[in-house]
Amino acid sequence: MQVTETHSEGLKREFQVLLPAKDLEDRLNSELTGLKDKVQLKGFRPGKVPVAHLRKVYGRSVMAEVVQNAVNEANQKIITDNNLKLALEPQVEFPEDKAEVEKALEAKGDFAFKVNLEVLPTFELADLSDVSLTKFVAKPSDEEVKEALDRMAGQTRPFSARAEGEEAASGDRVTIDFVGRIDGIAFEGGKGEGIDLELGSNTFIPGFEDQLVGAKVGEARVVKATFPEAYGAEALAGKDAEFDVTVTAIQTPGEAKIDDELAKNLGLESLDKLKEAISQAIGSDYEAASRRKLKKALLDALDGKYAFDLPPSLVAQEFANVWAQVEQDLKTRGKSFEDEGTTEEASQAEYRKIAERRVRLGLVLAQVGESADIKVSDEEVNQALIARVRQFPGQEQQVWDFYRKNAQALAELRAPLFEEKVVDHVLSQVKLVEEPVSKEALFADEDAEADGAEASTESKAD
Repeated sequence: MQVTETHSEGLKREFQVLLPAKDLEDRLNSELTGLKDKVQLKGFRPGKVPVAHLRKVYGRSVMAEVVQNAVNEANQKIITDNNLKLALEPQVEFPEDKAEVEKALEAKGDFAFKVNLEVLPTFELADLSDVSLTKFVAKPSDEEVKEALDRMAGQTRPFSARAEGEEAASGDRVTIDFVGRIDGIAFEGGKGEGIDLELGSNTFIPGFEDQLVGAKVGEARVVKATFPEAYGAEALAGKDAEFDVTVTAIQTPGEAKIDDELAKNLGLESLDKLKEAISQAIGSDYEAASRRKLKKALLDALDGKYAFDLPPSLVAQEFANVWAQVEQDLKTRGKSFEDEGTTEEASQAEYRKIAERRVRLGLVLAQVGESADIKVSDEEVNQALIARVRQFPGQEQQVWDFYRKNAQALAELRAPLFEEKVVDHVLSQVKLVEEPVSKEALFADEDAEADGAEASTESKAD
């Protein structure tokens, strides 16, 4: 096997591979010889089939395997001999001349093919001693804990039936049967029986609940409402609908008590313990928001420290993923680029920069992780898998089996764990200053900051 580098420009490499006909012949005969003891052909004793006869029967298919093995061997040789780190899998280009390929498959001619590669860039890790970041810290207030307690008490308060003939009021729980129609035609998902609805909860589409205030048990009403433009079901978004609604029961809420009994109903021993648990839960949310802001600031700092060529295919792949999300979001919201005050071309340019940033940061974090010998243990992946499984109650076994049988899906669980470990490592190298802030300041502009903040380490951390 002869391997020659024929092109090198930027991160792109091209190699020419030549397999002499004799090499093909030797490989084919070796495979066929190994096949003698594995096949049974009529008229021949086991292990006694002549290689020449095997070649007539299996030569074509075996040679296809020989060629594929040779391609794999060539790819590995190129990577090992040249100490390359690939951005994506090698792209193999076979000869266009079919006659040339046919000769090679019969071991009557040399077989030549090209291997095109994109390699990862090489760069030195930056000095981060001059980087100073602010970690915003917010603590739950007594008022926030009280608001959470009020919500819990309201959700667990008792309901009792209204007296016969009384009208439903805001805050009451009504039980309804309904059928919805658009342009006089019933639509999928628009029918329900025995559905409990708390008036004023804004659980149903806007305007629906308001029109049931004042209704009595047994009363039938026609409720008119419009589905929001951003409604999840595209076929219903923005459509006017009419619902034939029958009220079958009305219940009025009792007193929402905040006491030890409430805590016990929620699995805690006392009201103080419940308050403590609420404070911790809110604190965890605040810590997560603080982490997101800090990580965004860190990635911004890293992005400003590095400038190197990016593998075009990785950027194209990342941009395709980002752009698909953008288009899906516009479609879901029923918006156009003009509605957003921009053009498709301008948006593509903006999101291409986001894709480039993600690829760049992914490569940086991958190299930092490799340099620091950061690993994600199987136990950590298992814990992440268990957490994912719990998100699908009733389907736990199917989800578990899917991940266990799908290496790529399992890698998608491992990648963010690796990234967070690397982020922690980098944060230990910079100066951190804590700054107390309000809840409002902590969550301000979080949606805007999310765009482009995450580095994608999948397929770059190997």
